[in-house]
Amino acid sequence: MSTQIDAYAAVREKLSPGANIYGENSEDFGRAALRWSQYKSPNFIVVVEVATEGDVIETIKYANANQIPFLAYSGGHGAIAGLDNVQKGIQISLVKLDSVEISETGTTATFGGGVLSKRAIDALWKAGKQTVTGSCEVTSLLGPGLGGGYGLLQGKYGLISDQFVSARIVLADGTVKNVSSESNDPDLWWALQGAGHNFGIVMSVTMKIYDVPKDDIWSFESYVYPQDKVEGLYERINTLWPDGSQPSSVINTSVLMHNPGIDAEKPILAFIVVQNGCQPVESIYTKPFRDLGSILTQSGSGAYTDIPGWMELDEKSPVTMKLGLSGIRFPVNVQNYNLQAQREVYELFAKETSEIPELRNSFIMCKGYPVHGVKSVPSESTAFAHRDDNILIAPVITYDNKDNDPELDAKANEFGEKLRQIIFAASG
Repeated sequence: MSTQIDAYAAVREKLSPGANIYGENSEDFGRAALRWSQYKSPNFIVVVEVATEGDVIETIKYANANQIPFLAYSGGHGAIAGLDNVQKGIQISLVKLDSVEISETGTTATFGGGVLSKRAIDALWKAGKQTVTGSCEVTSLLGPGLGGGYGLLQGKYGLISDQFVSARIVLADGTVKNVSSESNDPDLWWALQGAGHNFGIVMSVTMKIYDVPKDDIWSFESYVYPQDKVEGLYERINTLWPDGSQPSSVINTSVLMHNPGIDAEKPILAFIVVQNGCQPVESIYTKPFRDLGSILTQSGSGAYTDIPGWMELDEKSPVTMKLGLSGIRFPVNVQNYNLQAQREVYELFAKETSEIPELRNSFIMCKGYPVHGVKSVPSESTAFAHRDDNILIAPVITYDNKDNDPELDAKANEFGEKLRQIIFAASG
């Protein structure tokens, strides 16, 4: 197998002038390889920041010829345990491939494979356009998108992948394919819409885009509740929006977390309702949650681009930053909230984060995004497996393990699995 020096020299001479390559001893190596989660992270001898499709092809060909594993990188928020199967590999960083080109018709846009959500949103917004992206500003567009991709506009338009018109992809052998619904590879096109991370490196994707409505306005109202409001909160959500029936203009999200500024001991529940097309949020959607009795209530209005900040998912939020922490996700999709399970989850979360303070930065996000647009697409038409589900409950076990303590990793995994099993067992 090639050494770092061999790989560096051999790949460098094949790259375009705009590309960068960093060895392990480079000042920029750590920055270029840094991930949102350090748990089970891959190991690289070289990072290649590609600037062209040719850079990707040449890097893949070299890696294959020398039996070196390689992994594509865009936003760096992927956190599946299997990533650590890549050892002494080459990272192919797509961060320079961040172009956004709107078509002459204004109905589609082509995005580079490494473009981040905020860059995509802002570029479209300047042109009076929008499309479905992830709600977190700092993830890539295609990181969530190739897995289907939940988004704030999904109630109207469907998932991120439902917007795909075509894609240009470099396969594992270095060959290039253009795929679409009209191409001669329908299986690959089907797979890219929900399982796309597994089939190649996407150089670019063309997606449907939409006009931002005239005088478009978004409003929110947010609440913070103590532990005795768990059942009351989720009962109200079930009553207002049973079985995914909320309008496409309404979004709700709750987060179970610690906030010592509000409660030094017990976890709190933060809940937000966001509505498009009115100012303020209609009382039918706020009165039940006001009547529940919150510790803190806030409200406001603004543009679509303000929503990540309201949800604390913007680029300034600590939750989204690459801080050298470990983050393990344990997602479960459900139809409605089970009140007993939500209580059990709260009690377990409070107990474990008290007994294991290293896990105190963990949180559980419950996403109640509208699903009309998602369910309008036939399930069998894409690889996305969760069109029939209404709510995503996602425990995220977050902790500092720079010392690589295997016992702490084991405790974090055990905690997350316990939470997931409570939710799953009650999901029916």
